[in-house]
Amino acid sequence: MPLLNFTNLDFDQIKTSLIDYLKSNSNFTDYDFEGSNLSSIIDVLAYNTYITSYNANMVSNEVFIDSATLRENVVALARNIGYVPKSRKAAEANISFFVDTSTEQLKPTSLVLKKGPVASSSGSFGNSSFVFSILSDRTVPIFDNIATFNNVPIYEGNLLSTSFTVNSRNPNQRFILPNSGIDTKLINVFVLERGSTRVKYNLKEDLFDLDSESRIYFIQEIEDERYELLFPDGIFGRKLEDGNIVEVEYIASNGDSGNGVNQFLFSGRLTFTKNGTETNLTSGISLLTTNSASSGGDVIESVESIKKYAPRVYSTYNRALTVNDYEVLIPSRIYPETESITVFGGEDLTPPQYGKVFISIKPRNGDFIPNLVKENIKNDLKKYAVAGIVPDILDLKYLYVEVDSKINYNTNSAPSSAYVSSVVNTNVKDYAESSELNRYGAKFKYSKFLNIIDRSDASVTSNITTVQMRRDLRVVLNAFTEYKIDFGNEFHIKKDMFNIKSTGFRIDRLNQTLYLGDRVDGVNKEKGSIFLFIVPNTSSKSHTIIKENVGSIDYKNGRITLNPINIVSAKNKDGQAIIEISAIPNSNDVIGKRDLYLQLDISKSNFEMIEDQISSGLDFSASNYTSPSSYSNGNLIRL
Repeated sequence: MPLLNFTNLDFDQIKTSLIDYLKSNSNFTDYDFEGSNLSSIIDVLAYNTYITSYNANMVSNEVFIDSATLRENVVALARNIGYVPKSRKAAEANISFFVDTSTEQLKPTSLVLKKGPVASSSGSFGNSSFVFSILSDRTVPIFDNIATFNNVPIYEGNLLSTSFTVNSRNPNQRFILPNSGIDTKLINVFVLERGSTRVKYNLKEDLFDLDSESRIYFIQEIEDERYELLFPDGIFGRKLEDGNIVEVEYIASNGDSGNGVNQFLFSGRLTFTKNGTETNLTSGISLLTTNSASSGGDVIESVESIKKYAPRVYSTYNRALTVNDYEVLIPSRIYPETESITVFGGEDLTPPQYGKVFISIKPRNGDFIPNLVKENIKNDLKKYAVAGIVPDILDLKYLYVEVDSKINYNTNSAPSSAYVSSVVNTNVKDYAESSELNRYGAKFKYSKFLNIIDRSDASVTSNITTVQMRRDLRVVLNAFTEYKIDFGNEFHIKKDMFNIKSTGFRIDRLNQTLYLGDRVDGVNKEKGSIFLFIVPNTSSKSHTIIKENVGSIDYKNGRITLNPINIVSAKNKDGQAIIEISAIPNSNDVIGKRDLYLQLDISKSNFEMIEDQISSGLDFSASNYTSPSSYSNGNLIRL
């Protein structure tokens, strides 16, 4: 029997192929009669072939990390190249409280906050109640009958424990933690070794700096989002001996659900020891003070993220040499709270700074990384970075896109202008919050944005949208400082003066509100100078130049430089003095280059609804129609 060539694995196509084969055999005549026995046999054969091909296709897909869909298969494939997916992360809060022990007759000299549950969320938080725990005991002395517990870090979740007895006669013994939702950074492993005390073992991610006595363990994710501990074989790390007892304490959390808790009730256990006896203290506990609300909780790494980072981490060989190495190792190994990251070498700057690599990170929570976290990232990078390369972590820099849209709509097709405006604003907001923006290297796509407005509602007939970009220059008050601000996009020059706009500010010894203006160079049209001016009458837009040549502007590269200037007051934004500077981009497609984090600022954008008199039938001949300008307005200042 010759092999059939199945060009399609659909059931009907398989059946058709079998029937075509039987047509060539004169011994069978009722294959095309649906009620015949042979037809039923053909159905069974086709169905069996269909099921077999489906299973074969699914199995072959699950063999490769790019096409695998089941988490346990993706994790197993990532494990083969040494990648451990990020675990669920417990939300962390910080609290303080004191305890009055004056009523205690035994007069303790110190107080111990026992490991385990310490606090719970006050009342109902999002229809849920959360428990916060600590991993180890915390002891403080008592002065004047007061024990003060300051800045206690607590972690959302329950402190759980399990133990294993090492059995060398069982070669298949595994150390599997029975719970899911474990934060692998919050695991304590102790081993009771023969003839010794309880010894702590530390988590290790590589084989560097190990000897045969290193007390370490490794961890890997297995099925059902659980974890298995792996212990050394005596060559790279100390080998467990028969009869050793492994004790594991860990926190199983609810991930990002525990973020945002800012009120706590004490639920911990306080003890003191007197005359060799441990006693519980149940009174004198003050209300808890929340130093920082719970944050940083996160879900377990997704399948898509594992597929993205596992091959890239493998390609770095655990060293940071290229820009891509840094962009992979920092979010996957060093700072998992990274939402977006950009890295560039000092040789790309003007002037170049050789031997330095610049890193800008947008954290998941907030805009800026604390200085302590920056130092921790730098220290962690030392074991990956090449000698002689100095990392420098820059603060986040926003590049804002502002739009001014004149939206024409057909009044016959819309319930009201407010309805259409609401739909447009909802769609624009969704785009503004999408991952297409809100990251380094993002691109505001002008044509796509216009299409979003046009498709918002059937009544929208057209729109004319102009684009501006803005940077917020953070200034140092009461000090002569030079400023450089980069837009990363070429400026559009529409006239000889006032191609940029700014908010007002004041400088030393001049009690007037000043604004920044620009003048195009008469010879080199790609360059210009910055001047300061006042606006005596904003309604008439008149202006008076106070001082020329206080800085320079590079229209081609989108860069503004201010000579040393002593600014004494400026617009306040989140407790920081800033000057908002805006310009029209030469291209309506704005890109967040290098260390610029692109955002569409809806609060500074304008959406105006205009009745389309032609489409609405109010002006068929368009004799009274006036088109709005396709260019941004020419205001001299930003109020």
